[in-house]
Amino acid sequence: MVNYNGAIVENSEVLIEGNRGFLYGDAIFETLKVLDGKILFLEDHYFRLMASTRIVRMDLPMNFTMEYFEEQVKTLLQSKEAAAAYRVRFTVFRQNGGFYLPKTNETAFLVTAEPLGNPMYAIANNTYEVELFKDFYVTKQLLSTLKSTNKMVQITGSIFADENGYDNCLLLNDEKNVVEALQSNLFMVLNGKLITPPVTDGCLNGIMRKQILALARKMEGIEVVEESVSPFELQKADEIFLTNVIKGIQPVTKYRKKEYKTDLATELLKKLNAQIRLG
Repeated sequence: MVNYNGAIVENSEVLIEGNRGFLYGDAIFETLKVLDGKILFLEDHYFRLMASTRIVRMDLPMNFTMEYFEEQVKTLLQSKEAAAAYRVRFTVFRQNGGFYLPKTNETAFLVTAEPLGNPMYAIANNTYEVELFKDFYVTKQLLSTLKSTNKMVQITGSIFADENGYDNCLLLNDEKNVVEALQSNLFMVLNGKLITPPVTDGCLNGIMRKQILALARKMEGIEVVEESVSPFELQKADEIFLTNVIKGIQPVTKYRKKEYKTDLATELLKKLNAQIRLG
């Protein structure tokens, strides 16, 4: 079952030959984690979606409030078998018509959901190796910070990682700085500082990135900064970890010949889970 424009149906029956999300990547989406019927970080997701659609000049209807957004997700989940946690994708796309210039800025939406195996966030005790992906670059611009359906860099990078036996790849922007992983934001511990690339470098304006920055800034003994990360600094780091809403925190254990600790990632994950339980 899916939610297509507020109706719970077996299949949206959206015809791809006219769909602008398919034809031009003219769509914005949010990936949500729902735990025990509650959308985690609901307000952050809603306001990011609203900001993203405004940036690309999509028109959402006046009734598209945060309560409406939440209701569309929960209504869909009520039609599915009960599970402790779900991965939900909420996609907004411009209505059919036009070529590069759309005939309208009015939108439709599609909500899909699938159960998740692990309700709470956890760190798996296994090797996680990454490598730089240098075939294509992330452009240092505002559009790169949005969750749009134009993800060819991430797709080709994922194929590269799979073909070469890596768990993930790190992406570079057009100034050759490291900005993020294929589906995650990047954090690095170096010289007593927790460093993450700024959104102005072209990384995704991640929801989990925001949570981790807030949690880390409350901790004593570590400075938290947003600054550019060069590939050279990766091999000097004490710790590297990746973040997204579904996984939470994924420590990197190996990059080339360097192996990393997971101390801060583990501590932050404990605080993240405690925050969710209290919420």
